[in-house]
Amino acid sequence: MTVWQGLVGQDEAIRVLRTAADATAGALGNTVSDMTHAWLITGPAGSGRSNLAFAFATALLNGGADSLETTMAQVKARTHPDLGVLTTQKVIISIDDVRTLVTSSHFSPSVGRYRVMVIEDADRMPERTSNVLLKALEEPPERTVWILCAPSEADVIPTIRSRVRSIRLRMPSVEQVAQLLIDTHGVDPATAEKSARLAQSHIGMARRLATSDDALSRRQETLSLVFGIRGIADAMQGAKRLNDIAVEDAKAVSNERDEREREETLRNLGVSPGAAIPPALRSHVKQLEDDQKRRATRSVRDGVDRILTDLLSAFRDVLMYQLGSPSEIINREFAAEIESAAERLTPDETLNFVDAIAVAQKRITSNVTPLLSLEALLCTLI
Repeated sequence: MTVWQGLVGQDEAIRVLRTAADATAGALGNTVSDMTHAWLITGPAGSGRSNLAFAFATALLNGGADSLETTMAQVKARTHPDLGVLTTQKVIISIDDVRTLVTSSHFSPSVGRYRVMVIEDADRMPERTSNVLLKALEEPPERTVWILCAPSEADVIPTIRSRVRSIRLRMPSVEQVAQLLIDTHGVDPATAEKSARLAQSHIGMARRLATSDDALSRRQETLSLVFGIRGIADAMQGAKRLNDIAVEDAKAVSNERDEREREETLRNLGVSPGAAIPPALRSHVKQLEDDQKRRATRSVRDGVDRILTDLLSAFRDVLMYQLGSPSEIINREFAAEIESAAERLTPDETLNFVDAIAVAQKRITSNVTPLLSLEALLCTLI
């Protein structure tokens, strides 16, 4: 068993982080220069940024071979006493959440060599919030290590970039992701290849497509709907349906988790199943519900972004067909629709729609209402 198991296509990044972790333990006799107090792991969505961050955290927190299995379980459950984690459950990371994490970063490690603080999606910190973190990076406690994750170095403020060591990831190949699905989920090779290809090597999405028939059918409906747009009415109805698909997808992911969190919270508060919540405890439950609503908003926006990514792949295929390379298309299951669109549109029109997809993605990240963004996008296809 190894903490790096299950990570694909990132051999160089793993080598650097493993060397740093081993250097702190003196296992390889490396100098302390192999290790630094702050790291920034960057890479495209689905490249495994978070997985690598927590693997590195596990390596730093692990006390030895005898405790590896326990440490891995604690990190996976986010219950290790020396691990601090800030995940994005809202549209942005709030300044209060970062202040709380910074405060806890000054605690001494209780069982290990380090206290490790992980911030996923560090690009979602506004500048004012980033400046709170900056102070912690400028004067870090001796035994605290920060691990930040973001799509690119440009997504964090320059003063933070200058105080971290960057590790850049690349997208694994379709073959590598397919093999991971086969090894970890027992998926048959044909399904694994299809899921990895349609997900464009996005590990998390490939896993969902391989294990959820509903996720695959929603993707197929998305492309069928957009390829069938011919007029304004089609565009308006299509935008509403795409928004509904994003909402359904978000509910499928979050409903079970929300209910599990509620049950766990009530149990921790001492409330029996089915019993009325005492007035003194209602504020705690209300806070949980508010957090879940904010997370649901983020989940819908993420769902729309996934839809836009699927559309981008489809019209990339249209352009490839127009340029005479039909054998290189991603969405082979829609070959007939892609050929029809390639004949109906000019290459310039295809490129204009690809640009419109990029604009829609930017609008989504800027908190524009998803439905309005989708309506504006699909109208450009007419």
